[in-house]
Amino acid sequence: MIRFGPAGNSESFYNEGYKNTHEAFKWLEAMGLDAYEYQCGRGVFLKQDTAEKIGDEAKAHGVALSLHAPYYINLAGTDNEKLEKSIGHIEKSIEAARWMGARRVVVHPGGIGGDSRHAAMKRAMRVFVDIMKNMPGSGLISPELMGKINQLGNLDEIIEFCSADDSIIPTLDFGHLNSRENGSLDSPEAYEKVILRLADGIGWDRTRRLHVHFSRIEYTARGGEKRHWTMADKQYGPEFDHLIPVLIKHRMEPVIISESSGTMAEDAALMKRRYFDAIDGN
Repeated sequence: MIRFGPAGNSESFYNEGYKNTHEAFKWLEAMGLDAYEYQCGRGVFLKQDTAEKIGDEAKAHGVALSLHAPYYINLAGTDNEKLEKSIGHIEKSIEAARWMGARRVVVHPGGIGGDSRHAAMKRAMRVFVDIMKNMPGSGLISPELMGKINQLGNLDEIIEFCSADDSIIPTLDFGHLNSRENGSLDSPEAYEKVILRLADGIGWDRTRRLHVHFSRIEYTARGGEKRHWTMADKQYGPEFDHLIPVLIKHRMEPVIISESSGTMAEDAALMKRRYFDAIDGN
């Protein structure tokens, strides 16, 4: 089944007097949402009892969990000490995800630094393959398509990461893709081209079960992603309505996580309404 939910807690959640994430799931259920991505972007500081409480509450309210690993992971690094820290961040993220029963751990592949893209990718892939072979729980890892041009994680690179193991479900961030490709997602046909390319690379079974991030993102032609906005900020793309017919046509059942700025739950609910309005109209 297709699921919708937020990345972290909306401003309105706190404005209504809530303080703790374990309180979010009843709130999300009342909004008709059934997914949630726990944010560890600044580090994994979650204790086991807290994670288990989050997991219990999410399960009680029918909310599927994912977890976002720290932003500063870099699998292409040349400094062995920093690389070991990156691997440790992934390990801690997997541990926290397992405590709470999360299905995916979203991981940034890293940057190219001053090296060539090919060389950086070769290093990152070597590390990633080793992680997939040797780290317990590595099947939860979901490499994310990135929005900045100097980051690893374009569509072809994400397909290559997925070749490391058949268990890998990638995180396809359409706002990131639109940013790094200078507004490429301007029609349903453009979205379908991406989905067909992904299916050609990893097969339809994994493609239909994608982990999706979606938000409107401001970008620059030289650098790519600049800033996340909300669904109401229509001067920025991409358009979710263009993705809907592709999801329906190919019978896709992704988890769709809104990364809007401050209104992620509200925008997840908006995307869900639009999707099911389109289903009802067919």
